[in-house]
Amino acid sequence: MSQKKKLKKSLILSKDMEVSEIREKDLWENFLLDCEEKTFLISWNWGEFQKKTGNKIWRLGIYENDDLISVALMVKVAARRGNFLFCPHGPATKKQRTGNRKQILGLLIDMLKKVAMEENASFIRISPIWQKAEENTKIFKDLGFREAPIHMHPELTWELDITQGEEKLLLDMRKTTRYLVRQAQKNPDVKIVLSQKIEDVEKFNTLYQKTVDRHHFVPFSLEYLKNEVSSFLPDNQAIIFLGYYKEELIASAIIIFWQEMAFYHQGASSQKHPKVPVSYLLQWEAIREAMKRGCRVYNFWGIAPTDSSNPPKFCFTKFRRAKHPWAGLSLFKKGFGGYKEELVKTQDFPLSPKYLINYIIEFLRRRKRNL
Repeated sequence: MSQKKKLKKSLILSKDMEVSEIREKDLWENFLLDCEEKTFLISWNWGEFQKKTGNKIWRLGIYENDDLISVALMVKVAARRGNFLFCPHGPATKKQRTGNRKQILGLLIDMLKKVAMEENASFIRISPIWQKAEENTKIFKDLGFREAPIHMHPELTWELDITQGEEKLLLDMRKTTRYLVRQAQKNPDVKIVLSQKIEDVEKFNTLYQKTVDRHHFVPFSLEYLKNEVSSFLPDNQAIIFLGYYKEELIASAIIIFWQEMAFYHQGASSQKHPKVPVSYLLQWEAIREAMKRGCRVYNFWGIAPTDSSNPPKFCFTKFRRAKHPWAGLSLFKKGFGGYKEELVKTQDFPLSPKYLINYIIEFLRRRKRNL
């Protein structure tokens, strides 16, 4: 059976290229195996998660002469400030065809303009999975995009190559991090439990709410967290890590495993027993589990863009910039070794004057959160 017969519908956009909606999970996931720039946010199961939350989605494939060369997951976001179409970490392109990015993105936008009109969307937003580089940024600018006032997903992540073995990973850690991991391993009162029981999301959430109260960020709901985990569990792609000290839950994390990558996507911790490094051992056990599963990369997810805990020396104290909310967590993540990956900033394609309202609201929200 040809690829075209597996498609739900097709819209011819040029003589040789077309954008079509894909409905086959195997076709989608197998194509992504041949893409280098990707995260689980473009996976089939992330689309299933979006549907569980009530969002309308489109799984789009870009074909050239019947050859699938790129895919993009599109999500309709319905907000009080107005509807928009959102592409999380896409489009993902076959590594042999990255030179066609501008043409691919242009074709995609031509189709999405029509979808946006039908869905009453005032703009199209893309969080690109493309590495930050002048030539990639220029593609968006040339096509009429503008930089979004706020990011939807991390644009700067911390990643770790875990193909080198445990001894090398421990050796490459920050000295303090390595010491704390070993101290926790020696402590008989510290226990790390791996769970795939959906009810254990509630345990995570109890600790998560305490983290929210401490750091003052907008939390995901319990239903959201359960939907996320339940979307990846059928394919054995999610684990809830629970870290205990003397039978008391001190740290927890939700890790997503997908296509030889592991993602530290959700985390929570308690301030009780601050001298007992449960969080460090939990993170190390998550890395070890990723290695057992044959993962190549452990993605710690977002980090602060700079070490804003150290303001420039010439600043007067009262004018010093506030500490970035991710500064402490970023230091924790970097302690395990690794490298940063920076993506092109989130891009918006305005379609109506209503976009200006959204821009102002999000700009003010970003300033309030000190992001």
